[in-house]
Amino acid sequence: MTTSAAPGPAAAPRPWALLAVLAGNMLIDALEVSALLIAAPAIGAESHLAPAGVQWMLSGFALGFAGLLLLGPQLADRFGRRPVYLAALAVFAAASLAAAATSDPALLVATRFVKGCCAALTAPMGLAIITSSFRDGAPRRRAVSVYVLFGAVGFTTGLLLSGLLTEAHWRLTLAFPAPVVAALFAAGTRLIPRDGPRRHRAPGRPDIPGALLLTAAIAALIGALSHVPAEGWAGRRGTALLLLCAVSSGLLVLRERTAARPLWPAHVLRSPGLVRAALVAAALNGAHLGALLTASLHLQTQRDLGPLPTALAFLPAAAPLALCALHSGRMVERFGPRRLIACGLTSALAGFALLWQQGLDGPYATGLLPALLAVGAGFVLAFAALNTQATAGIPDRDKGRAGAAYQTAVQIGAALTVAGTAALLPTAPAHPLPGRAPALTAVLAVAALGWLAAVAGTPRRRGATASRPGRTAQPAAVPGPPQPLLAGEDDSEAAESHIVRGIN
Repeated sequence: MTTSAAPGPAAAPRPWALLAVLAGNMLIDALEVSALLIAAPAIGAESHLAPAGVQWMLSGFALGFAGLLLLGPQLADRFGRRPVYLAALAVFAAASLAAAATSDPALLVATRFVKGCCAALTAPMGLAIITSSFRDGAPRRRAVSVYVLFGAVGFTTGLLLSGLLTEAHWRLTLAFPAPVVAALFAAGTRLIPRDGPRRHRAPGRPDIPGALLLTAAIAALIGALSHVPAEGWAGRRGTALLLLCAVSSGLLVLRERTAARPLWPAHVLRSPGLVRAALVAAALNGAHLGALLTASLHLQTQRDLGPLPTALAFLPAAAPLALCALHSGRMVERFGPRRLIACGLTSALAGFALLWQQGLDGPYATGLLPALLAVGAGFVLAFAALNTQATAGIPDRDKGRAGAAYQTAVQIGAALTVAGTAALLPTAPAHPLPGRAPALTAVLAVAALGWLAAVAGTPRRRGATASRPGRTAQPAAVPGPPQPLLAGEDDSEAAESHIVRGIN
């Protein structure tokens, strides 16, 4: 059943102050992963964690994001956007303080998971609040442009901010979001509009069991990969976790077939365009984060490079997307998503291949720098086109759920590739990482799978419907009008297809 507000959206009393709150939180959500890329080596060194343990700092956040992203619209429909958004802000701030105060690696990972869950609620829901608070036309277009720009620059901001703070101590990197989000919460209580009356709500309760099973399946697979360095590929704990993953996955399939309000309609996942786009984006995002984590650990622990120089070294992989964020929509309209996806994945694959060939022990100017530039160019070309392709040809009533499923796949790809890559990293100190090292081979293999899916299976552009603003879901970097509110669990569901990078 469709839910809708009784009256049409009305302008908020102080819309631009509201936008500052929503965009500020989007920036915090987006910088969370890149900040830990820089801080993770220092955390691992102080906590005596091997790479397989350090990777949980990133995969834990992705796990929470993926586990709750599909459930978020149902929670908003049940409890209202404002209460859910504000609750997520409060929990995020508390988790940041707990992370900065703890010395227990398990508790630190738990806080990362909680923050991922909170980001899964606030990132898409913030855009839904914008949609209902700004009048259609130029004000709404400008508000969406600001919101998605803050999301696009978050990864670059996280690198630089973490580089500066981790130079003093890694705990400052973890504590920094707490006062900022607390201030956003205080402002949000005054500025975020209350939910209007609804004609009717969707029947049934939110599919919390389905979300728990999805999270359990992903967590078990990450855990199995993290046990490889200690037990090998056939260890008892790893095998038990693989069995748990299989059981949870099977129960999830049964649950979604019988649930009154499933996390996703089965017919949505039958869309070839969605499946291919999700596979390509998951591979691209996963290879990107796997390569950066490998480089961060090696540069800081083996080559004694400081956090800030490491962050500056990574800028070529992040800055291009931030600089081109407001122009990617025009690129999709001009060249079509199929061509951009193929070119982008080819560029990224070339970068990962160069990194695999050169390794991380050679000169920056001839090894890591050109590799990161090629990967950054690949993101500029492909990621917005992938967002567009994911929902092309899907009925309007299902675009929100399709976008959520796509973004969930992107987070799963990040979590699993990071875990698999870390499992192949050497644990001995001062160990070199030459070309063709196992971890770099894994990154290249994941990127190659994404490239094969991009060039062999991405459907051709069907007229102009795949990229015409106002008719289909816009990628997050598009400065045009937001997608009209879709029939679905909640307005926030329509926002899923606007969030380009989530944890990237």
